[in-house]
Amino acid sequence: MEFVKGHGTENDFVVLPDLDDQLDLTVARVQALCDRQRGLGADGVLRVVRSGGDSGGKWFMDYRNADGSIAEMCGNGLRVFARYLVDAGHQPQGEFVVGTRAGDRTVTTHPDGSVTNDMGPARVTGTSIAAVDGSGIGGFAVDVGNPHLACVTDLPVSSFDLTVPPGFDPVMFPHGVNVELINVIEDGALRMRVYERGVGETRSCGTGTVASVASWLAGQGRTTGAATVDVLGGQVHVTIDPTTSTLTGPAVLVARGELDKSWWDALA
Repeated sequence: MEFVKGHGTENDFVVLPDLDDQLDLTVARVQALCDRQRGLGADGVLRVVRSGGDSGGKWFMDYRNADGSIAEMCGNGLRVFARYLVDAGHQPQGEFVVGTRAGDRTVTTHPDGSVTNDMGPARVTGTSIAAVDGSGIGGFAVDVGNPHLACVTDLPVSSFDLTVPPGFDPVMFPHGVNVELINVIEDGALRMRVYERGVGETRSCGTGTVASVASWLAGQGRTTGAATVDVLGGQVHVTIDPTTSTLTGPAVLVARGELDKSWWDALA
């Protein structure tokens, strides 16, 4: 059983090629793979399977959070997924379509190893408050195929304790929410930390960077714009317009190997 380990701005993933759709990817197996002491260690798992008839692409990104839960979309994961497809010879360098639970996404791989994702529309759906480290911080609810509460704050994002899950309105976010804390460095430049549902604080979150830029723009009454976003693991560039958004950043493949069959079978 082949695996590949990769990351996008240090948001890391285990890639599992499953071209014949044979793997039984249980919650226990995902949790073990992502565990940094008893497994390979990752923020999530990307299973590579062929797309069904409803998709315009050949490949479907089956993404699981580190706790085993299924997620609709992952921007950093999509870049790693696209980079794997090109590296493995499944797709030529350039533009192609990947199926996700949030719909088809067009990706463009570049010779320098970076990838640009069409992330689909970033829809601002309302306002809410996140309870973070004893403070209530207002922000915008943003749908990027998955739910976000993106909060611009004047307090340094480095000052918050994100070892405890932020509180949120369960009526507005019945399936949980990713919470972003954002500082505006200057016009067109943001800094972000993120608590991802099902994972905890991560070094980066691709959909979270898109939600952060959409929230920053919404606070100014704008629906179009672009910004760089500094995250703990690096920097990405996001563009937003009324119909779609794009995310450009690095995608790094670190290692490949084989899972031990007896270890895998014991987790069934």
